[in-house]
Amino acid sequence: MTDIRIVLIEDHDLTRLGLKAALQQVPGMTVVGEAASGSRGLSLLETERPDIAIVDIGLPDIDGIEVVERLRQAQIGLEGAPTRVLMLTMHDSEAAVMAAFAAGADSYCMKQTELGDLIVAVRETYEGNSWIDPAVASVVLRQVRKIPAGAAVGSRTVSIEAIEPEFEQILESYPLTERELEILELIVSGCSNAEIAERSYITVGTVKTHVRSILNKLGVDDRTKAAVRALRSGLVT
Repeated sequence: MTDIRIVLIEDHDLTRLGLKAALQQVPGMTVVGEAASGSRGLSLLETERPDIAIVDIGLPDIDGIEVVERLRQAQIGLEGAPTRVLMLTMHDSEAAVMAAFAAGADSYCMKQTELGDLIVAVRETYEGNSWIDPAVASVVLRQVRKIPAGAAVGSRTVSIEAIEPEFEQILESYPLTERELEILELIVSGCSNAEIAERSYITVGTVKTHVRSILNKLGVDDRTKAAVRALRSGLVT
């Protein structure tokens, strides 16, 4: 199995070196480059074309939001899988979170996040899912409640609408169980798998099994989309 190739763009030396050392110890992950500025980071992303870029918002020359915007522009027309972006930052303001996703970030993680959760975030992002730190999930869901389906958010579009007919049929044939509805409500509330496990008195592995089943029934590929679809369709309020 090929290692997940990672580039770190973080101006704080101790944080960057600590992240590099920690990630290099994780089987299946390799840090192929690091940068202390946005401009240097963009150069690295162009030459290395990593699987994952971990980007801080507060960089000394151009901020992380602009880094993501320029990366997405540079990727237009390129062959192969695009570099996925995990924002890693101290900023949990609504403006910062929404700007990051509008720019094209795939996932958003706070620097206070435990290493285990960061590793999960990297893997989920690599697999094409959006990982959103529970500390900021409420910000995203609050925006979803405000915005009509199909409306634009910054330069991106919220395209998650009501459940498509084929998935309505799946739900009719295989409705969400009482436990799945309970877990879905906790996902909408911004709970992590560990928090759901603790509240529901089940293991994290069992939570993950339920989450996979929920995603399949709702026809989505990550927790955030499941939460949005649940709100749009009235499965939870």
